[in-house]
Amino acid sequence: MNRRFCFTALLLFLSAPLLLAQSSGGHLVTARIKGLANKTAYLAHFYGQTQFTPQDTATADAEGRLVFDGPKELPGGLYMIVVDAKPVLQLVIGEQRFSIEADTVNVIESMKVTGSRENELFYGYQNYLSKKYGEIGALQKKGGSASDLAAAQKEVEAYRKDFIAKNTNTLTVKLFKAAEEPEIPEAPKLANGRPDSNFVFNYYRNHFLDGFDFSDERLLRTPFLQSKIDRYLKELTVQTVDSLIPAADYLVNKAKANEAILRYTIWYITNQYEEQKKVLNTDGLFIHMAEKYWLTGVMPVSDTSTLTSMRERVKILKPLLAGKTLPNVSLKDTLGRYQPLHNLKAEYTIAFFYDPECGHCRESAPALKKFYDRNKAKGVQIYAVAIGKTEALWKKFIREFKLQNLVNVYGPSAPVDYKTKYDVYSTPTVYVLDKDKKILARRLPVEDLEGYFNFLQQQKMTKKPAPMKDVKASVKGK
Repeated sequence: MNRRFCFTALLLFLSAPLLLAQSSGGHLVTARIKGLANKTAYLAHFYGQTQFTPQDTATADAEGRLVFDGPKELPGGLYMIVVDAKPVLQLVIGEQRFSIEADTVNVIESMKVTGSRENELFYGYQNYLSKKYGEIGALQKKGGSASDLAAAQKEVEAYRKDFIAKNTNTLTVKLFKAAEEPEIPEAPKLANGRPDSNFVFNYYRNHFLDGFDFSDERLLRTPFLQSKIDRYLKELTVQTVDSLIPAADYLVNKAKANEAILRYTIWYITNQYEEQKKVLNTDGLFIHMAEKYWLTGVMPVSDTSTLTSMRERVKILKPLLAGKTLPNVSLKDTLGRYQPLHNLKAEYTIAFFYDPECGHCRESAPALKKFYDRNKAKGVQIYAVAIGKTEALWKKFIREFKLQNLVNVYGPSAPVDYKTKYDVYSTPTVYVLDKDKKILARRLPVEDLEGYFNFLQQQKMTKKPAPMKDVKASVKGK
């Protein structure tokens, strides 16, 4: 998701005393921020980590005074005052009418709040921690004793616990708890007397979401929901479909505590795994999300075209998942003979769908030839399918890039819809197949074939399944 602004708020600037007299409802946030003279500012709330949505606009006067005023209440959440596309400071929107003063040089230390307990707590907590950690840092530089450092840390922890206990039901505390990491107790001992090496990870994962209140819709307008989903799925879950599906279901079940958070959770997970982006062979999670939540009505969608498109996408992808046999096709080679894909005798087959006029295909062709030349003796064969417009361009492409040793076939020689049968919506599209033509990987960049093939060879030698993070590293050549 790209960071973008939807600037539709009406530009409005009047004097604070006048607005205070006229406004009887809605929201009224006044600010005096040193460093923003004559700047246009937006009051925007988070929506995920990388996007924020403006709710109001104002222009500062020569002294940095801003007034955000509107007839509607602002939805609760974590907001920012944004200037020149950059966040200047954050605000907790719970109360609808309050004022602040700050200096952009040091927002936390200079912040003064009137009329908002949430923001008093929000900045008071951060100011205390900033000062205490500054003191701890200075103590470390001076070579302070371990006992002095421990005492300082203990003081901070006592403050934190007291702060949370006294302000439990505030949005500010919910924000801080949502951002917190689980506190991990000492690992228990195994029968052999050694600490359980799996305890730390398992405990951390099992308690990672404890501090996040899925029932509070206001947390949707913070960066924490997206970051929690990302961390849980992409870092704390093995990147295989068999592990990702129960993890996604667990997140969705948590999110059922609030309808808006549920919709976002389903949408975000589906969006992340609709196409393989960083990890191979995980788009089976997209199919699971589509079939279990979208096409059953759990995810409310008013636009029927969205469901129609999703249904069609599932229909295309489902036969092309890892472990499925790539559908056979028989196409003419350069001598006019039909070459069935499934008749190729090879330990590994690379099905390469390309367009001779495609710029990326032309860029990939040298890497494809290099890969084949290096690995043909190891049982690699390439079934190169040209889906271009004319045979002349196809044959010219083969000669130009010296691909005569590949199994070159002409796509239009059979009535095949490559987009629906092989998901060739862009070129080149690559499938890696085993000796039985079962799919090992799909939509793998040509540039990553060497790394992935090396991974397959290593896996074959050890005969042990490697974790998916190793697949990622191999594919990227790390």
